[in-house]
Amino acid sequence: MPTYRLISFIADDRPGLVEQLSEAINAHGGNWLESRMSQLAGKFTGIVRLSVPSSRVDELEQALSGLERVGLTLRFESPASKDQALSGVRHQLEILGHDRPGILHEFAAALASRRINVADLKSEIRRSAMKPDPLFHASAAIELPPGLDVDELRRALESIARELDIEYSLAVARA
Repeated sequence: MPTYRLISFIADDRPGLVEQLSEAINAHGGNWLESRMSQLAGKFTGIVRLSVPSSRVDELEQALSGLERVGLTLRFESPASKDQALSGVRHQLEILGHDRPGILHEFAAALASRRINVADLKSEIRRSAMKPDPLFHASAAIELPPGLDVDELRRALESIARELDIEYSLAVARA
C-alpha cells in the first residue's frame, strides 16, 4: 500500500539538484507525482508530492535527509486528506502597477477576509519599456468559496486598485 509524502526543499542553485532528489526517490521505490520548483535569488526551492511503499518510507526519508550534506535543506510532511483540501470556483487574479511596498498585502488581506484561498502565486518586478519606474506584477490562481458575492469582491479589488493607482483583472480560470 502506498504512502504519500510532501517534501519541501531549498538549496543554493546549481545543476543536478533535481537529479539528486529524483535518484533517491527512484532508488527507494518512490513515484514522483507532482512538483513545483523555482529558482529565486540564487536559491532553488520546491515542493514534491510522491508516493512510496509504506514499508520503505523511513529508508526513503533517511536517504533524502542524507542530501543535507550536499547543501539541501529538506522538510517532510504528510499531505492533507482530500476532506481537508479547499475547493471552490477557481479564478485568475492579475495585478500590475508601479512597484511600492504593500501592494501584495492589500490584495492578500482582501482575499483572506473573504476566505478566498490562494492556490498559486507568482510575482516579479519588471522594467517598463515606457517609464523608468519598475513595475510590480503578480499572477494568482485563487479559489472562491461557494456563495461568495463576486460583484462585491470586484468592488473591493477595484477600490484597492484605485487607491494604489494600479491595474488588476479577475476572471474565471480556464480548466
